[in-house]
Amino acid sequence: MTAATRNDVPVALEGDGVVLRIKPIGGGLSVGYITLPRGTDMGPALKGLPDDACQCPHWGYLLKGRIRMRTAAGEEEYEAGQAYYWSPGHVPVALEDSELVEFSPSEDFQQVIDHVTAQAG
Repeated sequence: MTAATRNDVPVALEGDGVVLRIKPIGGGLSVGYITLPRGTDMGPALKGLPDDACQCPHWGYLLKGRIRMRTAAGEEEYEAGQAYYWSPGHVPVALEDSELVEFSPSEDFQQVIDHVTAQAG
């Protein structure tokens, strides 16, 4: 059995108010604690990935805020209090200051993080 509180999870990505904490939790999944300030558009950081979108699936819960998710099929909005599943091929935009906790396949998510980090460099 494994558990992790937000402050136990190391920061994997940080900048412009965006904070991503991620840690393997078991079963091939990592837990992520994510903070996205209002106005954050992850589109530019995801450019160069297939369809210029995150290709990692995520299961999570929006603790605070509102997120618009752009996909090839259109846009959907998510708000605090909702659990979600985001399939591969999404681009998040924070409509409000947002906080999320999510579970993602560790290897897939690390590839996205590596890409975003390289884009920032």
